[in-house]
Amino acid sequence: MKIELLSFDGCPNHERLLERLPRLLAGAGVTVPVTVRTIADAEAAEHARFLGSPSLRIDGRDVEPDSARRTDYGLKCRIYHTAAGISGLPPDEWILAALDRGRAG
Repeated sequence: MKIELLSFDGCPNHERLLERLPRLLAGAGVTVPVTVRTIADAEAAEHARFLGSPSLRIDGRDVEPDSARRTDYGLKCRIYHTAAGISGLPPDEWILAALDRGRAG
């Protein structure tokens, strides 16, 4: 399993997600390290299919369930539309579901 956190310099939310991940990973029994990847510019954002910061991917797949349909790549703070409302972070249940898919192979 590969876990990757994508962000750009200056995003306030990627630090909050990075602080929350160890608890979620430990609770899920996952011991894989998180790779932090900085997206430097608009060209890199397009190439990486970067939907904004922070973006969390498990085995190359974004944790947002509908992310595969999106094409709004760029250097921006990411907004997540969740059942609880709008947030700058993905909800724990999306992360845990993505981890479960990663373990299932």
